[in-house]
Amino acid sequence: MPSRSVLSLLFVYISLFTRLCLAGDPVVNYEFEVSYITASPLGVPQQVIAINGKFPGPNINVTTNDNVVVNVRNKLDEDLLITWAGIQQRRSSWQDGVLGTNCPIPPKWNWTYNFQVKDQIGSYFYFPSLNFQRASGGFGGFIINNRPIIPIPFATPDEDITIMIGDWYTRNHTALRKTLNAGKDLGMPDGVLINGKGPYRYNDTLVPDGIDYETITVHPGKTYRLRVHNVGVSTSLNFRIQNHNLLLAETEGSYTVQQNYTSLDIHVGQSYSFLVTMDQNASSDYYIVASARFVNESLWQRVTGVAILHYTNSKGKASGPLPDPPNDEYDKTFSMNQARSIRWNVSASGARPNPQGSFRYGSINVTDVYVLKNKPPVTVDGKRWTTLSGISYLNPATPIRLADQYKLKGVYKLDFPKRPITGPARRETSVINGTYRGFMEIILQNNDTKVQSYHLDGYAFFVVGMDYGEWTDNSRGTYNKWDGIARATTQVYPGAWTAILVSLDNVGVWNLRTENLDSWYLGQETYIRVVNPEVNNKTEFTIPDNALFCGELSKLQKPQDISSTTPIMGGKSQLLLTLLVMICAVFSISY
Repeated sequence: MPSRSVLSLLFVYISLFTRLCLAGDPVVNYEFEVSYITASPLGVPQQVIAINGKFPGPNINVTTNDNVVVNVRNKLDEDLLITWAGIQQRRSSWQDGVLGTNCPIPPKWNWTYNFQVKDQIGSYFYFPSLNFQRASGGFGGFIINNRPIIPIPFATPDEDITIMIGDWYTRNHTALRKTLNAGKDLGMPDGVLINGKGPYRYNDTLVPDGIDYETITVHPGKTYRLRVHNVGVSTSLNFRIQNHNLLLAETEGSYTVQQNYTSLDIHVGQSYSFLVTMDQNASSDYYIVASARFVNESLWQRVTGVAILHYTNSKGKASGPLPDPPNDEYDKTFSMNQARSIRWNVSASGARPNPQGSFRYGSINVTDVYVLKNKPPVTVDGKRWTTLSGISYLNPATPIRLADQYKLKGVYKLDFPKRPITGPARRETSVINGTYRGFMEIILQNNDTKVQSYHLDGYAFFVVGMDYGEWTDNSRGTYNKWDGIARATTQVYPGAWTAILVSLDNVGVWNLRTENLDSWYLGQETYIRVVNPEVNNKTEFTIPDNALFCGELSKLQKPQDISSTTPIMGGKSQLLLTLLVMICAVFSISY
């Protein structure tokens, strides 16, 4: 007899596939087993988070409008949620994988995410959103390809390559948490990883012997699409490939005006696509470099990731000094001007056949304005916290979306201020009250001493302006109202501001956060709640049948069989799943 957990799982799959069949779009399935493994990316054995035994995890590779089903088994010793950075979860914030929308997956439990990548293309990544876990891994790429009927604005590349870069500590996420909980800074990272591996030994003094490094093998004359993601903790990185131009083509779902860069600053949480043609001679291999930015480079020399670009006909190893980073120690505008140069390709089609620029964001009237200001950490009730506009966010025991669903009172407050509060900072669950179909202007003011990256779930926003100093109403005169890039993560330089515009057409509860893990962990986030007063399934899906319950709703949670002998998909359930996929395919063809 099948166990109760298998029967429950089959019921979930039947429910999911019934809805997905009716949707008429293909279904793509993934099984994620999240566990600890031991690895030594910087030569020191440490505990990292792997998916299906791999660090980094596998890519998710789908096509616009596919239905994605990811069954996650949590084999960690603590709660887990996976979030899908940049995936908009249209009508379904239930699948977003953050504490405002989901109860965590307990250890030894599994939970199935089910969402459609509706009207999206581009380069993204997923990662664990709780407990500082991303600092130990658990991340992987998320690729959404165009449908065949939609042309891409460049010749089809010969191959697609994902590159994960990020600063790295040899202490695991639990040790890093303890440091932050004790009121201390994390200090300088121990290095930078490229695809989970340490640096090539380009310098015998800085890089110890025996480090495993990444090698990317290419064919001369071919053009590759490199999807580069900064999945690190808090360090902005400059990405470059020795003697090769980086032709920028796409960022986080938007095709860009194509421009060549010798290097590009990629901030925490950001994703870019470059077209790189292998047009150099093969006298030797070439360096791929990701080095720390906006730091004392003489002290941070070892915080440099180095991989190898290897031509199939290469005649020797890479040697000599690394290609130089930008020489802008005394020019704080270089990186900002580079960021301003990244523009929307208004004539290219995105996920739909109409040009991206047909959405004329610059002519839409703004309905709400929020100025969000961050500062260096402050002390609230005797502990060190970070804030947005003077408020350090407190995660409630019951997710906001569940509280709304069950009409619970007092879980959160819809009172996030439109301007920074005066007086002492406070710690509370304060949420932005978004207006459905409103058009919101958000000014992100960074009064800290390091670059902050800000991310908004559920949307792509337009980056319309950035400058140094304090934002004022007069700053709107500098806005780009035609081809500002649409994306999900933007940088805000220290002592500067960035302005974004967002059309609130996606009902749900959406996390607005810094992607700098230390600042996020200490409270630098909030949520935007967007409600359609006319309740219907056209603007938001109903609560999923497999929703987890916690906090004030814990009594609704049914137990799950956590026997380690029960596979995620046993033989009979796997057979049924296969049959369901076949039925879906037939149904789609028939209709």
